[in-house]
Amino acid sequence: MRNIKIPGLRNTYSINTVFCIGRNYAEHAQELGNEIPELPVVFTKPINAVTFDGGEVLIPRDLTEDVHHEVEMVIAIGKFGFQIPVEHAHEYVAGYGVGIDVTARDVQSALKSQRHPWTLAKGMDTFAPIGNFVSPEQVEDPHNLNISLSVNGEKRQNGRTGDMIFKVPALVSYISRYASIYPGDLIFTGTPAGVSELKHGDEVEADLGGFSSLSVIVRDR
Repeated sequence: MRNIKIPGLRNTYSINTVFCIGRNYAEHAQELGNEIPELPVVFTKPINAVTFDGGEVLIPRDLTEDVHHEVEMVIAIGKFGFQIPVEHAHEYVAGYGVGIDVTARDVQSALKSQRHPWTLAKGMDTFAPIGNFVSPEQVEDPHNLNISLSVNGEKRQNGRTGDMIFKVPALVSYISRYASIYPGDLIFTGTPAGVSELKHGDEVEADLGGFSSLSVIVRDR
């Protein structure tokens, strides 16, 4: 069993479930031809997908030829909760950081065409890089942050967390209606527009609000 710690937080949390939210920025939903959801679109990534600042994103070229970056604000959960009211959801947040939801877009499209879940497209090894996290006290407003991603020095994504359709309290509350949340759970909160393909040798840098950063190298596996 892997015992992977969330970097940067004062308390020591081992990463548990990695929840992810799809289509949480209207412009991103539109750029992929998807409808804007009425409820959060929730999926998960397995623990093998997690990697860290300074690491690598490994692309299995025998399985996919079209892998995309999706920069996201990530919430770290700090205590157990079930069916949490929206007005109390902030009490369960232990920190905020930046992450990248790496997606095998061709695999995802094939799965969607068969009405299958996205797990295989989202859950490959190293497909969930995360940067350092900071405590909520260090973030004045999680819905007023710049979030960006550059590839080889070229800015590809640049958005504001205030453009999220479903905000942090709503996401924590909604997920906890169906599944208990535990210390060390992570919630990837969705990506702004501008996703594009990653290639072997790409240097990828992501930033959230100037306080959380992430740098990874893309390698063919």
